[in-house]
Amino acid sequence: MNVLLTGANGFIGRNIAAALAVAGHQVTPVSRHHGIDFSGMTTPAHWLPQLKHIDAVINCVGIIGEQGTQRFEPLHTLAPSALFRACSEAGVRRVVQISALGADDTAFSAYHLSKRAADDVLRSLDLDWFVLRPSLIYGKGGKSAKLFMRLARLPLIPVIGDGLQNLQPVHIGDVADTVMHCLTSRDTRKTLDILGTETVTFIEWLQWMRRAQGLLPAPVFHIPFRLAMAISRVAGHFSPMLQPVNLRMLQAGYRADVQPLVQFLGREPLAVQPRLFFSDAVHSGSAS
Repeated sequence: MNVLLTGANGFIGRNIAAALAVAGHQVTPVSRHHGIDFSGMTTPAHWLPQLKHIDAVINCVGIIGEQGTQRFEPLHTLAPSALFRACSEAGVRRVVQISALGADDTAFSAYHLSKRAADDVLRSLDLDWFVLRPSLIYGKGGKSAKLFMRLARLPLIPVIGDGLQNLQPVHIGDVADTVMHCLTSRDTRKTLDILGTETVTFIEWLQWMRRAQGLLPAPVFHIPFRLAMAISRVAGHFSPMLQPVNLRMLQAGYRADVQPLVQFLGREPLAVQPRLFFSDAVHSGSAS
């Protein structure tokens, strides 16, 4: 297949591009690195020339926080919505949207709301669509994974509040494998949560990351949530991942039923293993 892949230079996009190449698909990458400013592609007319000879579209564009010219509305809502409508006009029926766990009726953050708005546009169109909502993704090259790995190496690990926030981390290999299934599945028009089988607390997750790096468990110290929010108002200017809303999303925690994903893939997601923290999608052993 000829696949248009947006966000091709990001963590998720790079891994999906590699999986597509291994499977023999032709990839047309779209990103700033490839000379296209996604945030400016806000009408179907912008996208129609890009869709010639394209069989499927995968949208991987996403930012965890706003910074500079990178804003949620154009990147998460306006440009993807225009792309999806252009697919409808051009007859490109197979469209995969990478959304996020929590982009549902419970959404409260600008991040989740902007994702959900594009999801809703896609779901309203007469296309063979998939809306995929990954949980916290780990694996080689992920920005959030790098941040948490650095935190886990500290001799005294800082956690927000009680540190018991629920996580269902998923490996990038399972995300890529789900996308690959979407390209050939006859069962379309599906919204799927992509997450692991294991539910862990934030403290447990950081301790697992220590073990993956050959370190013994470490004590933790608890930062009261209000203090953490105050710190993040300053730290967020230096890293979008440390903005207050992201702490609120972490504090909320997100869980979902893994069984629909198991049924779709025909297998369970990968169990967490030390090697997977340093593995990409192609080398994870997830392909089925």
